[in-house]
Amino acid sequence: TMTVHNEHQIAEVHVRSGLYSSDSIFDYTHGYVATRLLSRRACFIMKINREYIPNLQDMGRLAFERKTMKTMYSPNNVWVQFRPGHSMLGTMKNWLLYGKPIEQLCRGLPLYE
Repeated sequence: TMTVHNEHQIAEVHVRSGLYSSDSIFDYTHGYVATRLLSRRACFIMKINREYIPNLQDMGRLAFERKTMKTMYSPNNVWVQFRPGHSMLGTMKNWLLYGKPIEQLCRGLPLYE
């Protein structure tokens, strides 16, 4: 499921798929995406690259089209590959950089940037 909060420039994506369940936040105000993988108890954070990640208005439209049309071809499908990197627990400085919504999603979990 996807929830778009236009007034806060945030999109929340919840994937319920058993072992592969995840929660993601696209925070366009701070420019970061965070994904919490429930099976791994970890949070992955990356900077939003506007070339590959659609803007908030397009994301809502693409989600609506996908839901109503079931199959849709779009060059704007988002595919992300995470490379193992350093892990840390969030510090106050990081939470200021990433913003409150991502802090609420990832606090207490190892962060991988």
